[in-house]
Amino acid sequence: MSYQNLSAFIWSVADLLRGDYKQSDYGKVILPFTVLRRLDCVLEPTKVKVLAELAAKKKAGLNPDPFLLRASGQSFYNTSNLDLRKLIGDQDHISQNLYAYVQAFSPAVRDIFEGFSFSTHIDKLAKSGLLYLVTEKFAGIDLHPEAVDNHEMGLAFEELIRKFAELSNETAGEHFTPREVIRLMVNLLFVEDDDVLTKPGVVRTIYDPTAGTGGMLSVAGEHLAALNPQARLTMFGQELNDESYAICKADMLIKGQDVANIVAGNTLSEDGHAHANFDYMLSNPPFGVEWKKVEKEVRKEHESQGFNGRFGPGLPRISDGSLLFLLHLLSKMRPAHDGGSRFGIVLNGSPLFTGSAGSGESEIRRHLLENDLVEAIIGLPTDMFYNTGISTYVWIVSNQKPMPRKGKVQLIDASSFWQKMRKSLGSKRKEMSDAQIADVTKLFGSFVEAQLATIFDAEGKELGQEIVLAGERHPTAPDGGKVKLAPLSRIFPNGAFGHSTITVERPLRDEKGNIILGNKGKQKGKPQPNTELRDTENVPLSEDIETYFRREVLPHAPDAWIDEEKTKVGYEIPFNRHFYVFEPPRPLAEIDADLLIVTDRIKAMIEGLAA
Repeated sequence: MSYQNLSAFIWSVADLLRGDYKQSDYGKVILPFTVLRRLDCVLEPTKVKVLAELAAKKKAGLNPDPFLLRASGQSFYNTSNLDLRKLIGDQDHISQNLYAYVQAFSPAVRDIFEGFSFSTHIDKLAKSGLLYLVTEKFAGIDLHPEAVDNHEMGLAFEELIRKFAELSNETAGEHFTPREVIRLMVNLLFVEDDDVLTKPGVVRTIYDPTAGTGGMLSVAGEHLAALNPQARLTMFGQELNDESYAICKADMLIKGQDVANIVAGNTLSEDGHAHANFDYMLSNPPFGVEWKKVEKEVRKEHESQGFNGRFGPGLPRISDGSLLFLLHLLSKMRPAHDGGSRFGIVLNGSPLFTGSAGSGESEIRRHLLENDLVEAIIGLPTDMFYNTGISTYVWIVSNQKPMPRKGKVQLIDASSFWQKMRKSLGSKRKEMSDAQIADVTKLFGSFVEAQLATIFDAEGKELGQEIVLAGERHPTAPDGGKVKLAPLSRIFPNGAFGHSTITVERPLRDEKGNIILGNKGKQKGKPQPNTELRDTENVPLSEDIETYFRREVLPHAPDAWIDEEKTKVGYEIPFNRHFYVFEPPRPLAEIDADLLIVTDRIKAMIEGLAA
């Protein structure tokens, strides 16, 4: 069964709820019932064996828990004689029986249904006379992994959450990330470690501090399983939204992961994996969301613990907390001498350049670049996410850079790597194909500069595109056509993004134009600055400040000087500037000729109407 057919079936349950439930509350019923039926189907083949094991161990006076887990073949079990199909055989007691059935699950599963507040909805459905009808509907569909595999199940959950978020005017993108973006990020995380990851029995850990429904963790697991079926990826995560947390935990449970590794709560204010380190990490934190709710805890940690805590380098402005998640991930990296870590995080454009020298954002960028932690930044196409059409960027950060990458940052402009979707999903109108993901992965893995050659025919129609690596020959233009070249992959030294912000002062003068001198303390005998003429200049770190000042400032303001006490070092990454290609305007003669043709055509039409 495809996930589209599955989500269509589950969505049909909404017809039963119409009237008794608001549209925005449909998900509060449909999502937990979907999870319940999934678990129900997974346990069905071993149901008899589990019940027999329970009776035997109770009779022997032993703790049945480890025996029941082994009998079920899963990391969970259910000790009730009931299942969903048996439940609908007793319509009069459906409410009590369903509640008892859920309570008979092992503790980890009961926690999932508490996350859904499922008992509250059992009562509400019963009072509305809908509980039996909804249970009957779900009992009739097969959600066993052989019928719906884990990948399709994950897609179905994401589709449902997206629909419910749209109905309630919530931000769907806060809950999950498009699968092709995750595939790209996972490829970039693993590509440099292929040799290690293909060894038999290799074990690695992966962590997502904004786990959502677990999509990033799931795709990473699928990727590693395809690369090396004998490898094991232990998954860890934390999620704030109760329903997303419950779905993520259910998904991990079915995959055989230790669900104790999935923690509920706000990652920034209550770190659910304090003092833990991981091999790989992924995150898509919410874009442009203020962190006022956790400001007290974050500032306290920043001020009291400094670099011993998570937020030592600095704090971003209160209106966007995404860089706090980046700092959080930095704190979770294994030390380089223990093998190091690599992580990928999706951010909007703001963290690249927002904040002047000395600001929290600039200090965070400074910490990353001066410690040689940024491997690459990849610009994605717009309209890739469900809740926003803005430009987004994948940062790949590592403290185990291969030797060729030491001291350097790779920028890849993949904004033209997209294909139009057959049907838009919210703000998402574009997607990346498998071939485009492979191209970006190859550019990153090869660590080379490259250009994108776009070929046009004589009429200006685009014929195709070709990636041209540094040193390769450019494609030949067709007769009358042209080849347009644009940078695609560029490599810079870390210092290229740094600058010294100098404060340039001009003297205060009296009415006669004489310079006013100070008469007290340190300022005695020195020219006093005119605050209205004060200015700042950004001097690249690669250039001597005095040399720059003499060349760029003194010729225009011979009386200026630098206030050295105010000099600050800042870092910004002007991504788009490095990929901008100037296109000269058409010659005026061409434009005039085109206008003349259009004017003559309009004139002829008017004459034709008048005839």
